[in-house]
Amino acid sequence: MNDRIRVAIIGAGASGMTAAVAAARQGAEVTLYEKNDRVGKKILATGNGKCNLSNLKFTTDQYYCNDKEKLQKIFNVFSVWDTISFFESMGLMIKSKNEGLYPYSEQASAVLDVLRMELRRNQVKTVPETEIEKIIFRQERAVFEVKDGNKAVCCYDRVILACGSPASMKNKNISGYKLAEAFGHKINPIVPGLVQLKSDEEFCRALAGVRCFAKVTLMIDEHSVGKEIGEVQFTEYGVSGIPVFQISRTAAYALKEGKNVKLLVDFFPDQEDKAFLHLIRLRYESQKDKTLEEFLTGTLNKKINMVLIKRNGLKSGMKAEDAGFKKLKDIFLQSRNFSIHISDVNSIENAQVCAGGVDFGEIDIQMQSVKVPGLYFAGEIVDIDGKCGGYNLQWAWTSGYVAGMNAAGCSTVGIAEDLRENK
Repeated sequence: MNDRIRVAIIGAGASGMTAAVAAARQGAEVTLYEKNDRVGKKILATGNGKCNLSNLKFTTDQYYCNDKEKLQKIFNVFSVWDTISFFESMGLMIKSKNEGLYPYSEQASAVLDVLRMELRRNQVKTVPETEIEKIIFRQERAVFEVKDGNKAVCCYDRVILACGSPASMKNKNISGYKLAEAFGHKINPIVPGLVQLKSDEEFCRALAGVRCFAKVTLMIDEHSVGKEIGEVQFTEYGVSGIPVFQISRTAAYALKEGKNVKLLVDFFPDQEDKAFLHLIRLRYESQKDKTLEEFLTGTLNKKINMVLIKRNGLKSGMKAEDAGFKKLKDIFLQSRNFSIHISDVNSIENAQVCAGGVDFGEIDIQMQSVKVPGLYFAGEIVDIDGKCGGYNLQWAWTSGYVAGMNAAGCSTVGIAEDLRENK
């Protein structure tokens, strides 16, 4: 008689593969189901193909979550340092770049390769090209019946839902949410996260291709709700870049609720106000004989300058002196408070992650359902998403490890407390 715990993991992405390795290392009999033709395909696209594994600047402030205290307890079990140890134990060399952690080769394929090797080494059964359509919990026998598209039925003691989200997928992957919903779990509204923002402003086409260092402030119904700084990219349809990605999920929810959304862009974020105004006065006094185009040359990108001139009803060929100091001062002040109306967010298939998912309040610190014993969750299916910088992959490794360990019968409760006591 086989007395090993049988664990089924639905979804072979970053969190699912980590859960499989963690459970198998504890002696569980693990089967890993994946709807695609091979495991871990999404990993290959992370970090622009370099795979930003995690970040040494880790804090839970980098996550959107309705219970930061519980989230911290889960990260205490499997931290950034545990991620380093986990991957190094599988043979992956890791390096730090600006606090971000990457494979030494800077190839996402290396991360996927070591995970695949570890799955084979621990005799995890992988079942690709198989979509799980239904899972039934037989309470009298305490087993889960897992049914695939071919109606084949297999029984397991524990199930981990690690199905991910529709982010970056051409075909919306919502099967995991449906499986969770069938068990009575609440699914919070799904919106794109870490995604470009769209605008209906006419000047977008004129600014397409411009990249610049700037601070962006997200305004919802005229209230400031978030600020980010970094390289902003303008596109034909709106704005992109990491600062925009960081606030995009907040914008997405606001738009979904029919609120007024706009960005205020400061193109001179490193300039102190009084010194900046003094600089404008000196510039005017010494260069007022130039045309407006010439007067603004050497400040911002030429495309931005031309939009500012046009916005103020001026002509690029007119003399700065004819425009007058007050008008030129207004142009410079607008460059520090450049308003862009946001009409929409880009589609989910263009997003790096999704916000929303299985309500975190219905999952305990073992990543187990509070509704169905033996049902666990890992990764992006849960309503937790992080900012750019490796934080979403860190959540995948952590939640996958915790779910896998507990599903295999090795409780992680108390581990965080023991770690603190031993420091």
